[in-house]
Amino acid sequence: MAQDDPENPTHGRRDEVERPSSLSGPISSSAHHPHRRHAPPLYGVIAEFETPGDLVHAARKVYEQGYRRINGYSPYPIEELSEAIGFTHTSLPLIVFIGGVLGGIAGFGMQYYMEVIDYPLNVGGKPYNSWPAFIPITFECIVLAAAFSAVLGMLILNKLPQPYHPVFNTPNFALATRDRFFLAVEANDPKFEHDKVFALLQSLNATEVSDVEV
Repeated sequence: MAQDDPENPTHGRRDEVERPSSLSGPISSSAHHPHRRHAPPLYGVIAEFETPGDLVHAARKVYEQGYRRINGYSPYPIEELSEAIGFTHTSLPLIVFIGGVLGGIAGFGMQYYMEVIDYPLNVGGKPYNSWPAFIPITFECIVLAAAFSAVLGMLILNKLPQPYHPVFNTPNFALATRDRFFLAVEANDPKFEHDKVFALLQSLNATEVSDVEV
């Protein structure tokens, strides 16, 4: 058994080592695992599964436990997965609608300015603001602006392009594009406690559970 060194008051007293201020993530993890005190900050904990059914089942169980900062990764879209992790709402339709409205206003306003204000022409005695003739171009501007809004909105909401992500550090994560399925619980979840999350994922038929460093 190790004995205290009278010349070194910190000898044998590892519980009094201060946690580095630069280390982000939950304190509870280092409290139970002293070897993680000087480890890189955690992004979260990730579990690997062999089948999409296991992934969806695990996602539902994790969501039922109250975790909300969770993500699933699979080689192809799984309709049940988005519902299992609580992803039932997206702002993309609103972004597309706003883009379409602004595009229509811009298209109509452009034609009104040209035909009524900037260079009015008397064409067959018709009024300068002959708005029925403006409808085709206005419609095309709506479609064009809505399409651009959809693409840009998708990129922004998905935080793309994203050349690097912490989950890339996960062992076997390259298989997420082939035949493996992953579920991650992020460390910034309000309920995140490393030991509890690790044990929970291990109990859900995961083939491997590992920490994800930032």
